[in-house]
Amino acid sequence: MGFQFQINPDVQFEHREDLLKKSAQCIPPLLRENVYTYDIVDLVKDEQKLEGIGTVSKNVELSSLPMRKGDRVILDFQTHHVGYFSIDIHSVGSPMDAPLMLQVRFAEVAAELAHTSEEYDGWLSKSWIQEEMVHIDVLPYRLALPRRYAFRFVELTVLDTSPKWQAVFSAPKIEKVSSADEKNRIARQFDDPMLQSIYDAGIRTLQDCMMDVFEDGPKRDRRLWLGDLRLQALANYASFKQNDLVKRCLYLFGAMTTTEGKISANVFTLPAPIPDDTFLFDYSLFFIDTLYDYLQEEDDQELLDDLFETARLQMDLSLRYVDEGGKLALTDAYPVFIDWSNSFDKSTAGQAVMIYTLRRFIWLAGQKGMDPAFYEHMLEKMEAYARTSLWDEERGLFGSCGEYNIASQVWMVLADIFPQEKSSQIMKRMIETLFPIRNIATPYMYSHVVEALFHAGLHEEAIQLMKGYWGKMIELGADTFWEAFDPDQPSYSPYGSPIISSYCHAWSCTPVYLLETYVLKNKK
Repeated sequence: MGFQFQINPDVQFEHREDLLKKSAQCIPPLLRENVYTYDIVDLVKDEQKLEGIGTVSKNVELSSLPMRKGDRVILDFQTHHVGYFSIDIHSVGSPMDAPLMLQVRFAEVAAELAHTSEEYDGWLSKSWIQEEMVHIDVLPYRLALPRRYAFRFVELTVLDTSPKWQAVFSAPKIEKVSSADEKNRIARQFDDPMLQSIYDAGIRTLQDCMMDVFEDGPKRDRRLWLGDLRLQALANYASFKQNDLVKRCLYLFGAMTTTEGKISANVFTLPAPIPDDTFLFDYSLFFIDTLYDYLQEEDDQELLDDLFETARLQMDLSLRYVDEGGKLALTDAYPVFIDWSNSFDKSTAGQAVMIYTLRRFIWLAGQKGMDPAFYEHMLEKMEAYARTSLWDEERGLFGSCGEYNIASQVWMVLADIFPQEKSSQIMKRMIETLFPIRNIATPYMYSHVVEALFHAGLHEEAIQLMKGYWGKMIELGADTFWEAFDPDQPSYSPYGSPIISSYCHAWSCTPVYLLETYVLKNKK
């Protein structure tokens, strides 16, 4: 795991009430739906599933299972849901002479239930683990847990009762929540069953991350990250088209910059809008790109007027790191993310991301009637540096410091450093020399690899990679797509245990956008 916590307590933030008010005006209603369908299952060994753990139906009624100390039951709600759990409990046997002590565990995938919170010793807080221990003094009782959970499975374990009586459970219910409205979405059909499964799981992933903002994960971290927002917004335009939610998120970021104008990598919304003291070079630049993408969908001059200055500041602050020769030279104080791992050189990819967003900023400047000459000059310098100092004609690849990695090729192709014909050659060379992919374990980076292949005209290769990555998650039992996945190590968790991993994560919903943009539109 390469990502590092940042702690910057001395940073001062703006709180522009005018923009926060506009953000609040775009808060969508949460749509609620009750889910009653479930099965009772046991965990079984299944080498075809994640961690070799599957489930089998017990074919029994929940209300026919009086439970004593140590008994447990697993409810399977058939697919992934985000919401609130409740269940009826009553007692049978002698009078209730002691409270019921109950453990309730929630799991997005069955493999989580094979691990316990006691064994977890990772670097993320254990408080994210989805479990509750409750004491109930008097039965019958309708247990309605107030906390929102993300799950498919619910495990109920009777920690203790009394030898004199047993607990009986019935009528479990999920109050499922999301701001994504299915009425806004046109169903898409694919001839290829695997592409259909990938698309459908991508839709569920996006839907379960759409709340009052685009959350990165409904289990964890449950907040708004700029890198995730950029990808979620693209998937939203291709599906639910709830563009006011994108608008709300843009206003949130624009309202709470630092006093020098820098945008935080993520923001919290409860108990009130709060910017995090984490800053990532490429995420700040992606504010420009997300604004650009939104304005391709909506004619919203007011939003552009409100947020253009914030976009300009991101570009101007970033240009401080570009030298006279057009080289981007970043520092550890303002790192570029690109992907989790720090085991590869990110300088070339960082240069490409800046070129990519600089092109979009120049378009925004044109929409504002601003003279873009300075920015066009900087774009020319940065492109020239990329072509003369980062391009290796003999290898047919981009690189620096003697390193030629996938991220460098992908972002240079997306940045259109060369025409499509040469970009296609670069992607083919990348496949020849750098594939199969190793040491990339996030759908975030895989999304950019797939898009670069599509962008360069390598459609078959892009679809093959999509099937090999997202399709493998489907084969392992995914209902929604995961925060991290390494096909060579399917059980990989960046936190050391699946019990805290996120199995519905925003940056993995991108097949919705990719399939709509590069597959379905090509058929029309």
